[in-house]
Amino acid sequence: MKSMTGYGEASQNIRSAKVSVQIRSLNHRHLDLQLRVPREYMALEEEIRKTIREKISRGRVDVFINRSTAKGEARRLEMDETLVGQYIARVKQLKKKFGLAGEIDVAMLADIPDLIHVREVEIDSASERKTVVKALTAAIGKLEQAREREGGNMRADMEEQITHLKRIVGDLENCAAENGTRLIKTPNPQDSPNVASRENPGDLGNVVLKGDINEELVRLKTHVSVLGKVVREREPVGKKIDFMLQEVNRELNTISSKVPHLPVVQLVLQGKERVEKIREQTQNIE
Repeated sequence: MKSMTGYGEASQNIRSAKVSVQIRSLNHRHLDLQLRVPREYMALEEEIRKTIREKISRGRVDVFINRSTAKGEARRLEMDETLVGQYIARVKQLKKKFGLAGEIDVAMLADIPDLIHVREVEIDSASERKTVVKALTAAIGKLEQAREREGGNMRADMEEQITHLKRIVGDLENCAAENGTRLIKTPNPQDSPNVASRENPGDLGNVVLKGDINEELVRLKTHVSVLGKVVREREPVGKKIDFMLQEVNRELNTISSKVPHLPVVQLVLQGKERVEKIREQTQNIE
């Protein structure tokens, strides 16, 4: 069992840069993946998404990937040597034609626009692919550790609630054995003639209330037992747990409607309280 909330980060160094990955996951009904990657890694975006989907199936996942260029690697100083040669040749022609004095030096060339310029270094994302994937995988591993640790705490709480549910089912079974069929006083026939005539037209005094809930108890006991097994599974179980809780609630509602006897109703309410506590935790489960 894993929680949907967690955080992980990792980084990898290469000669020209440092790649850092941060991942944060939060509650969400489905997988909502949000990526923030530098433009240099846009070609790797689909592979990044695929790597994350292989590990995470549910939750909002924010991924931040940063590339820090090593000192001196981000830009290159370039000189247009062809243009320099043309410039020098042209100056020599002018000197000869007009009899000009002076020599051409580096300082003169440095002041001429477009001869020397600084260029941003373009990177090959394919060459850094392994580094990005390695940092991403390490960050996901730390995220998973945090999610599993939190999930373990939540499973322990759920198991405690399930233990209470099993006790409540046992108490309901005892109540069913003691009060399977019982007599209740019907309302005054003048106040509720339909009820009296429907139950027993010839007897407006006492009527029999049928409270056979054996079938519901068998199903309830089975659902609670399956629920206890589901919370121990390692695969994503949030949706399974939510479904099982619906089934448990359905049986509890049926039992309380078939046997509106105070002790039974009280036990049903206790059971629904435990179900609600598990449901609250389920909102955090992957």
